[in-house]
Amino acid sequence: MLLLLLIVTYLLSAFTNSYWIGAFQLAVFVATGFLALRSSGLPLRRARLIGVTGLAISAAAFGLSVTRPNDAAIGAASIWTGVLLLVTIVLIVRRILVFETVTIQSIFAAVSAYLMIGLMFAAFYAADYQLHNHQFFADHQGLSNSQTFQYFSFTTLTTLGYGDFTAIDSGGRAVAMLEALTGQIFLATLVARLVAGFRAPSSREEDSERGQD
Repeated sequence: MLLLLLIVTYLLSAFTNSYWIGAFQLAVFVATGFLALRSSGLPLRRARLIGVTGLAISAAAFGLSVTRPNDAAIGAASIWTGVLLLVTIVLIVRRILVFETVTIQSIFAAVSAYLMIGLMFAAFYAADYQLHNHQFFADHQGLSNSQTFQYFSFTTLTTLGYGDFTAIDSGGRAVAMLEALTGQIFLATLVARLVAGFRAPSSREEDSERGQD
């Protein structure tokens, strides 16, 4: 369900540039964070504190971006969106590593975390654009909006390297390289390990019966 919701969210933002899409995305990210926090296994008091703090900051960031839609407010909201996704990714990966048995839910969770990485870096790129005089791509390539940043983020994450968009400054390029490395390491370690260790329930039942024999 989480994976499907993230895919729908990405597709909506990729094909629509309406204002409500950004609000819908933030709401989905907050809900995703709560779901990850709920299943994180953290102490109840700590989980509640993190949840309340995250919800308060999300509401404040959204309110500032709506009531005072200047570059600083929108940039701060984008940074918080990236941080929120980062915390959610850490909670999901932590939960995956706790499980002794690899299940299909573990693989779906890992893929969801992978998609969140792309969305997280897109938020950081948008923040960089807002806080640096609306400059991010070299030669002002294309229209710098959420659609473009998501496109650039996922082509970087998957190391496709089309080359149609290039970061203009060293900071943006460094973040792009960090994203490319993160994507490769994530796939080569966590996802590959989960897929290699996954066995269907029927296979586990057969192994259990052989052990009893």
